Amino acid sequence: MRKRKKKIPMRKCVGCNEVKEKRKLIRVVRTPEKEVLIDRTGKKSGRGVYICPSVECLEAAVKAKRLEKSLNTEIDDELIQKLREEVEKNEQGE
Repeated sequence: MRKRKKKIPMRKCVGCNEVKEKRKLIRVVRTPEKEVLIDRTGKKSGRGVYICPSVECLEAAVKAKRLEKSLNTEIDDELIQKLREEVEKNEQGE
């Protein structure tokens, strides 16, 4: 009996529009309570968008307001700063 290949979930980054492995991206979610959070587990309920762990992708997404458009809500500067810190931490860890 042959071993099945496990399907790798793929998601599109809102910054660079490239499709990458879900686990290599950072998920931002708008919960049903209209709260916008960084979802490290990838399991929170709500509308989610994905972004590469790179400053360039984050800046492109913020500049073009792609995060706001995808989540259908306004995103405050505090969350953008948290995202920037998360991205910088991920870039240094690689």
